[in-house]
Amino acid sequence: MASRQRLNARTIRNMKPEDRAKLLNDLRNELLKLQTQRERGTLDNPGRVRAIRRAIARVLTIMNEEARKAVKAGE
Repeated sequence: MASRQRLNARTIRNMKPEDRAKLLNDLRNELLKLQTQRERGTLDNPGRVRAIRRAIARVLTIMNEEARKAVKAGE
């Protein structure tokens, strides 16, 4: 994940829905690994957990915005 470009809202909005879903899955898997490391006491960068959680929230927010736009357009 460290080699990826910054996950700002513009970057996420420009992604295809399939790519967003894959990114969300990858972020959740990384968060799970970091939480496991934290429990074991081997976590090197505790700030990374917060960054991943925020990235997940950002992706979910944009996905929900897109879903609401689709519903509103369909009315």
